[in-house]
Amino acid sequence: MWNDDERWAALCSGASCPICRQPEPLDTIATLEASWVTMQEAAPVRGYACLVARMHVVELHDLAEPAASAFMRDAQRVSRALVSVTGCVKLNYEIHGNSIPHLHMHFFPRYRGDHFEGRPIDPRRTVQPVYERGEFARLRAAILKAIA
Repeated sequence: MWNDDERWAALCSGASCPICRQPEPLDTIATLEASWVTMQEAAPVRGYACLVARMHVVELHDLAEPAASAFMRDAQRVSRALVSVTGCVKLNYEIHGNSIPHLHMHFFPRYRGDHFEGRPIDPRRTVQPVYERGEFARLRAAILKAIA
């Protein structure tokens, strides 16, 4: 997208940002100090979550120090909750923004024997579904409780 200067500028400014055009991101499960937490059942791994900045910025360094600290506090809350609830061995964190230039952080819980063991997670190679029937609702509720 960044090869189209006009489109990229409109996305980066927030004028065409799909996140800013709605009251909150799709699949929002919680509103924290500086961000929204999103989760969806169609996920690359069990427990996947995304932290989306409530303020439109493209890069982490675009946040003023108080807002950056608040975003990182939110990231810690989500991280702690995910590890506690999922029992994952490790969390992978990713911040990209090359598709949607609005600051967001992906949380990918890693498990022994997961489909991506020994390599990075590639959501396009996800074996669906990652949840058993009813498991997503139970996990989401437990994560919400742990975030509180």
